Amino acid sequence: MTDAFDDGIPDWVRPQRSGQQPADTPRPTGAADASERDVVDPDGADVSGQTSTTDANGTDSGVPEDDAEASPPGLSVSGNHNAFVVAALGSVFLSTGKQPLTVIDLSEFELKAASQGWVSKDADDLPVTAADEAAKVLSVPDHGLVVIAGPPEYGKRTAGIRALWRTARSRLARDASMELKEIEPDWEDPAEPDCSLLPDAAHTGYLLHIESEMTGWANPNRVAGALAVHAEKLAKIGSCLVVIADERVWPQGAAHTAALVHVRNRPSAQLVARTHLEYVYNLPGRADLVTADRSEPVAGAAARLLTAESTPADGARLAALLAATDGSPESVETAVSRFQEWSTDVSAVFTATTQMPEDRALLIAAVFLNGEDALTIQEGARALLGDQEQDSVREILTGPDLSDRLASVKAKVSGRKASFDHRPGYTRAVLLHLWHQRPDIHTPLLQWLDGLVADQAGTKRLKRISDLLVELAITENDIRVVEMIKNWIGDSSDEGHLRLIASVLSRTAQADRLGPAVRAKLLDWAHDGKEPVARVVAMVCQSDFAQQYPRQALVRIQHVLGRAERDKAVMEAEAALRAMAAEEKQLPTVWRMVNAWAAKRGNTAGSRAFLAVIDPQPHPYALQVTLASAAADPVVADALVTGWSTALENRAVHPECRLLIDRWAHARADGTVPREHVTEILGRVISRYLTAAPVSALLIGEPGVAYDAAVIELRADLRQISQAGPWSVADGSREP
Repeated sequence: MTDAFDDGIPDWVRPQRSGQQPADTPRPTGAADASERDVVDPDGADVSGQTSTTDANGTDSGVPEDDAEASPPGLSVSGNHNAFVVAALGSVFLSTGKQPLTVIDLSEFELKAASQGWVSKDADDLPVTAADEAAKVLSVPDHGLVVIAGPPEYGKRTAGIRALWRTARSRLARDASMELKEIEPDWEDPAEPDCSLLPDAAHTGYLLHIESEMTGWANPNRVAGALAVHAEKLAKIGSCLVVIADERVWPQGAAHTAALVHVRNRPSAQLVARTHLEYVYNLPGRADLVTADRSEPVAGAAARLLTAESTPADGARLAALLAATDGSPESVETAVSRFQEWSTDVSAVFTATTQMPEDRALLIAAVFLNGEDALTIQEGARALLGDQEQDSVREILTGPDLSDRLASVKAKVSGRKASFDHRPGYTRAVLLHLWHQRPDIHTPLLQWLDGLVADQAGTKRLKRISDLLVELAITENDIRVVEMIKNWIGDSSDEGHLRLIASVLSRTAQADRLGPAVRAKLLDWAHDGKEPVARVVAMVCQSDFAQQYPRQALVRIQHVLGRAERDKAVMEAEAALRAMAAEEKQLPTVWRMVNAWAAKRGNTAGSRAFLAVIDPQPHPYALQVTLASAAADPVVADALVTGWSTALENRAVHPECRLLIDRWAHARADGTVPREHVTEILGRVISRYLTAAPVSALLIGEPGVAYDAAVIELRADLRQISQAGPWSVADGSREP
């Protein structure tokens, strides 16, 4: 088994947090590309298969119960009021070296679908061989790479997971074990993937799904060659790599074709649905619902939903919906309608209103104002049509009542409110129909939505409307929708409004197909001169996006930190950086990247980042580990001194330097960090910058400023050092 801290953190240096140790980072549960990823568990249950324990506070520790209270040998701590105690017993893990890409477990659900739910026949009863071919390649000694490429929606990801599963199973039969992991393609520069960051643990099968990333590569030949070289190293340690690739981008030269498996046909969607129900969901009785030769009306309807043109993902989605029912004819009928995207009902409504634009506008308004007052919905419909003039009394009294009109478009009116909550997925189906069948309405519709979120009720509506548009953007792979949502930022300073937009952008940035384009937009928007826009980007970097793409989040944080003034956007970026640095699995990557920025003189973004990471507030973990590392490793100590030095040379960050010196003094005084570590680092720094304002304020004081005991005590200790001179510096020379 791979060590729980195989990201480079040894067992002897870790935070003791009420017995809690961090589990492997899970994949965020954002919207996935339905064409390649199997449908998630219909009940929303955790299907990762990870076992964990719960601590006294009810927190999932993610570690076996026997290890929950483990402490480093020889360490005894009592009566400590700080949340973390860092034990540094030996060499340290912080360095300027590269950290491997994030690795996560393949979910139990996907493994079960690829093993027990695998279908090896297509709709014409021909064999589907891609997974077997890939497993055969990996079975050859010294072959550590296989690339699976083919048309979209052909089940390439599941084929790759099955190939890994078969490889692990065959090795287990030979008394060898293999773990299965997925690599997050979180390169700092997606156009130039750095394959030296790929993980290389022994006896591990890796999946790298980069189909959507490849269109942005500057040099596919170079990346393909680097992947092949890395796979050769993996093969020598009993590991392998399966790449899910875009066949249009993957190089076709002889050097890259040996490990290439083309997916030529896809599993039968109907067999996928049946097999999933029977073996993945363990509902063999319900599998009959998708059998083509059934004569029962409900079963026949479910069976006819899937055709030869249906994709494996269609079959998996139908199985998930049927598995979530209670088995009654009514619930199965609802599942069938949801699978069909309510196409029959939506088409009937649009057919019945061919000459009735007012009712179609009422339907559209009800979709986006779902659950609001019926009169508000009517006003929204009139605004969409541009009808600003008051109707005559004759027109007002003509035609059906408002409730009847809403009911005719399948809305349910209860009291004064109208909604589609009784038809899950109906609003999305209407929007998709509109997007496909009425493309000319795209621009006026988005302009109308602008008005809906601009009035006083806009913040309340923003989440509901944005959720619909997120589904639309991901389904349609349409970046224009995302740009529209970004435009809703405007000049707002309302934190709730901005965080809602940030949550939407975070979800789309993690989508399989749309994600790369959104991440590129986030990089552009990080440079935006408008404070609210840059602030939202920083908020995105505080979300699940930073867990899945930490390097890309850090790059965007860096650009926000480079703003001329320390405004709310900069402070938001600092908060995002501190949050990342406070996580044990993130800190090595944060330290390496921030250390590189901070070493550049005049780099305000780098100095702000450095000062934020080593700030003991709101949590001292990063500072504790950094100082413990510096005490044992001169490289880390020198990096700390360099970071402080470049910050003190930059007057733009002098206020932050003063504040941080004060906080270090208090952390030193209350035992949060070792006194001698703080004194040594600051002692080396002040020797070079006695005249810098933050240093002179510490050593001499400023008129009218009352200093507390912690600062006075640090001042006294540093004065003793300053009087002792001369000073040793990193290169071994002496400074007065």
